[in-house]
Amino acid sequence: MTQTPSLPATTALPPFQAIADLVRDHAGRRPMQAALVQGNRAVTWGQLDAMVDRVAASLQRDGVQPGQAIAVCATNSLEYVAVFLGGLRAGAAVAPLSTHSSPQQLAGMVEDCGARHFFVDGALAAFDTPARRIFMDGAGTPALADWLLPEGSRPEAVDVAPAAPFNIIYSSGTTGMPKGIVQPHAMRWGHVARAASYGYGPAAVTLIATSLCSNTTLVCFFPAIARGGMVVLAPPKFDAAAWLALAEKHKATHAMLVPVQYQRILAREDFDDYNLSSFVMKFSTSAPLHAALKQEILDRWPGGLVEFYGMTEGGGTCVLEAHNFPDKLHTVGRPGEGHDIRVIDEDGAELPRGEVGEVVGRSGAMMTGYHRQPEKTREAEWYDGEGRRYIRTGDVGRFDEEGFLTLMDRRKDMVISGGFNIYPSDLEAVLRRHPAVADAAVIGVPSKEWGESPVAYVVPVAGESASVDDIRAWVNAQVGKTQRLAGLRLATELPRNEIGKVLKRQLREQWTAS
Repeated sequence: MTQTPSLPATTALPPFQAIADLVRDHAGRRPMQAALVQGNRAVTWGQLDAMVDRVAASLQRDGVQPGQAIAVCATNSLEYVAVFLGGLRAGAAVAPLSTHSSPQQLAGMVEDCGARHFFVDGALAAFDTPARRIFMDGAGTPALADWLLPEGSRPEAVDVAPAAPFNIIYSSGTTGMPKGIVQPHAMRWGHVARAASYGYGPAAVTLIATSLCSNTTLVCFFPAIARGGMVVLAPPKFDAAAWLALAEKHKATHAMLVPVQYQRILAREDFDDYNLSSFVMKFSTSAPLHAALKQEILDRWPGGLVEFYGMTEGGGTCVLEAHNFPDKLHTVGRPGEGHDIRVIDEDGAELPRGEVGEVVGRSGAMMTGYHRQPEKTREAEWYDGEGRRYIRTGDVGRFDEEGFLTLMDRRKDMVISGGFNIYPSDLEAVLRRHPAVADAAVIGVPSKEWGESPVAYVVPVAGESASVDDIRAWVNAQVGKTQRLAGLRLATELPRNEIGKVLKRQLREQWTAS
């Protein structure tokens, strides 16, 4: 295992401070130090702070009040960062929306959050909304540069409380219409406090390769900003070679990558040619990071590896410091400090260690609720015998005797065949051991005989020639009778959302349609 380099010690964070205010602090201390880099463009802390002031003052000029929302839908850019932070400095809640959303979904999300201002790229504006559109790429009217107040404009100071809404993150919509998850400033501050132990600071260089609309990105981006390091924005379309070149060029110390990105980077034949010795810590979240891939990262990539397991809704987070627990790579770690995670049965009763059930959690980092959906909020909550509020994850798992959590599957993805519970992740792990299988997803489909039966989609390894029947027979010879695959199909790739989650609902629809 490679050694984890260290950065110079950093000063402790104050008890609570609005992240947008920290930008001003960094500008005062290091006005000429680079804060953001994208391609050939760079912005210093002084320039970023001034731009954030102009955005906040312009929002206040237009009547945006603290607690109201603004919406953003665009690819990552320096302007996107300034608008996000400017909204926060004005006291607004920012709703960053996915560029992969349909026009109907975008219109619904803008209406749901009540945004009066909608910051967009020109290509993403072809639908009706009463919100005022401001074009960050200058492809429409008004362009951001024309909407902004003159340079030197300053906003009225806003006192931001920890419980005030920071952002509204909309769920990926993999199971239907996205829900707005309201996250308070206190939740984001919890991420900043947690990050203090991972080497973030003024000397850190964080490479961002996922969308700023995603909580996956923000749990890494805002700690980097809050601690005063430089953030490098990779091109919107992920390319493993380009990413490696950026990491080497800027001597990246930190990165958040989703599992499929790790796979693509390590699959490059020239991976070992890049100098990645600057890395202090790498992170992963949003989708399962399989044990074999964790091991490969530890073996081949300098710096530590941390996997976060949790939900955008907050609640409990598990942390696996893989470099410290190489014998626990099959788990997602133990509850973080101040996080209380439990496992419950179908009736809501708490289960002991070793028993399989739904994972629930609570902490200081929890959503306020789903925006304008109190019934959905209640469905996501579980209360213990003392009336304490937990967030239901919908995931099935169990704790071992040392307190490490092993995940089985999403509860909705579990296959119930002939009364037996079948966990797709178990079958997917077997499939990935086949030398001709690069990736796999197992889903449940209707069965007259058994109610449901497990079937699989498999992405073959390039150049391998195993047949569908051969792969299926190989798997079924290694699993229990109730787990045997009823069908298997080949695919060139698995459908994923922008942060790498396999869209199993889409796979089920494809299977039943054909």
